[in-house]
Amino acid sequence: MTWRELAAGAGQVPPETTQQAVGYPALFLLVALGALVPVIPTGAIVSSAAVVAFHHQPLPVGVLLVFGVSALAAFTGDLALYWLGQRGVRSRGGSRWLEALRGRATPERLEQAQTKLDEHGVLVLVVSRLVPAGRIPVMLACLLAQMPLLRFARGDGPACLAWAATYGLIGILGGSLFTEPWKGVALAVGLTLLISAGPALWRRLRARRQDQ
Repeated sequence: MTWRELAAGAGQVPPETTQQAVGYPALFLLVALGALVPVIPTGAIVSSAAVVAFHHQPLPVGVLLVFGVSALAAFTGDLALYWLGQRGVRSRGGSRWLEALRGRATPERLEQAQTKLDEHGVLVLVVSRLVPAGRIPVMLACLLAQMPLLRFARGDGPACLAWAATYGLIGILGGSLFTEPWKGVALAVGLTLLISAGPALWRRLRARRQDQ
């Protein structure tokens, strides 16, 4: 086969196929990386991907693919982060991953997470994935309780499914309200950022009122 034939064949590949070949692996990498480095707005990424799938992929296949890829990526990232945290717990000198987790969980949030973990077990992982900034304190509580990786995975699997479904539905909502995909993406991103930042802003407002 000559280079001209290869180029001609590449030109015949449907744009949707190319988007799938690039888009889903990129979605997986971004969500998995966001689970490891909790500064990436993974919820907004999933919602945006769901909007694009809603408009450009056959329903419900495209949206279900976004859901499946996102849940698997979140689960993979969580397990990797938990495994790295376990290494820090077992090491006398700790690790930078464990210290990073400690730095993102205030003593009050950690104490609350430990109490809920004692009361509800791994079921608290499902709620922690849906509550903004709730995942890291609960994960740290599991690490300090020396919960085995397999038991953590049993609770984290349903948590990641519920998380992916929630943000996927936000994307479907944004995609269904507008004919232009960018408007749906803008709405989905705005909603996810509001959900993420809302509780923190509420706590600050309450603290200011109490100080006054």
